[in-house]
Amino acid sequence: MPEDKRPEAALDVRSPWVLDTRELARRAGLSREVRRSLPVETELGVPDVIIVPVGAEIELDLLLESVVEGVLLTGTAVAPTTGHCSRCLDQISGEVEIELTELFAYPDSTTEATTDEDEVSRLVDDRIDLGPLVRDAVVLALPLVPLCTEDCAGLCVGCGVKWADLEPAHGHETIDPRWAALVERFGDSSATEPDEKA
Repeated sequence: MPEDKRPEAALDVRSPWVLDTRELARRAGLSREVRRSLPVETELGVPDVIIVPVGAEIELDLLLESVVEGVLLTGTAVAPTTGHCSRCLDQISGEVEIELTELFAYPDSTTEATTDEDEVSRLVDDRIDLGPLVRDAVVLALPLVPLCTEDCAGLCVGCGVKWADLEPAHGHETIDPRWAALVERFGDSSATEPDEKA
């Protein structure tokens, strides 16, 4: 084991995000299903765009499998989302579903000994901390440009009203500011032309 490896900090066994894998007994081939609803204690996502709010529950459906190098975790996580449409700014809500696959290496395994600390997850006292894995996966799965509908037309740049709420012929007459003075002058001269000829 490389000398620069630091001992892992102990996990809080009271945390609902921590799973005990001792019943798998480090025997390759053993497996166990885990279904949990875990609370979101810190807002996940981009504020004012899309988030998984504090107090929401993340639904986990997992399979833990004992393999030679550690415990392989596979499964899904589903979390409710809330935010604003990037085009029309309406409030939106939905959910994000992600696939999870992660190897948690045994402390004395070849994988643990030959990888950097941030390259692979590790078991600590035969326990798994789901928190970092699930939080990172959820945040990465959130849409960068959330929409209320795929064909949302957004807002009219002239009046700020949703295009979906406006008449099909809606429009705004605009004069290029570079021509505004000429249009005004042209209008004045045409108005005084008859007087000058008289």
